[in-house]
Amino acid sequence: MASCGGRSGFFKLEGRFTNMNQGEFYVYCEDGVTEGIDTIKVNGGRFAYEVPCSRASILMLVFPNFSEQPIFAEPGKSVSIKADASHMKEMEIKGTDDNELMTEFRLSIANSSPPEVVKRAETFIRDHADSPVSAFLLRRYFLLTDNPDYKKIQSLIALMTKQQEKNGMLMRMKQQVDTLRMTATGSQLPAFAVTDIKGEAVTQSDLSSGVAVINVWASWRYESKETQRQLKRLARQSGGRLHLLGIAMDASRRDCEQALKQDTITWHTICDEQLFDGKLVRQLGISSVPDNIVMKDGRIVARGLSAKDLKKKVEELLGE
Repeated sequence: MASCGGRSGFFKLEGRFTNMNQGEFYVYCEDGVTEGIDTIKVNGGRFAYEVPCSRASILMLVFPNFSEQPIFAEPGKSVSIKADASHMKEMEIKGTDDNELMTEFRLSIANSSPPEVVKRAETFIRDHADSPVSAFLLRRYFLLTDNPDYKKIQSLIALMTKQQEKNGMLMRMKQQVDTLRMTATGSQLPAFAVTDIKGEAVTQSDLSSGVAVINVWASWRYESKETQRQLKRLARQSGGRLHLLGIAMDASRRDCEQALKQDTITWHTICDEQLFDGKLVRQLGISSVPDNIVMKDGRIVARGLSAKDLKKKVEELLGE
């Protein structure tokens, strides 16, 4: 499919899938261009999606197998996707330089091992320090890992900021890294005072004794809600020894309240409708959904665990 310019103030995504005549997939944006998650319908193997867009942003496509693909959106632009639904790794995205660069990188790592992917990502960042694709790759392959190398991350950020002074994502990442260094594993949970969705006061002292988990979730992310339900089971089994705090990354308190009611979640939940600009979110260096911080006696012992590793870690701590 050939791409063309979109309407001013909008971003358009259109495409064609082989081996998928009818179906649907999803799209969300973590920095507020879209609220929650939208559904994109596939009819006759084709689809089209248009969204208001006043600034450059990153849309995340989520496919039925839960794989995700970033789309770099720009006001007034249009991109096209061509893919075989049975080989999504070979997806081609055309229409803007950034999306074509991302396609080029993704195809180059299709058969690479995880360590090779990280090396290729670093090379790409150094070669394309002026591209927002580099900021995305830095976050994905260097920041959102079990043991981030903050020194390397800061050096790569410094390289990119020289050429991307107006990249808001990069600026937020720089601030986040500074925060993460202070809230890394082994650090004491920083002091905070917030109000939960019911209007009740919550402070770090509520999580200062025993085993505690701060769980970052959203009503529009299935896997994060499933982790919430898993924590509910663990809390029930712990007999009150597991302390929980939820941070809901919803733009609507109503959506959050409905999800809490549906899953009968009763512990403190923060939903300030500010997404990643929320005061507590920024203070804790949170940048993704789902996310989590695990503590023992007020000290951080792990963060950013997968659902499986989170369950294992909590059970291990409760068994000590």
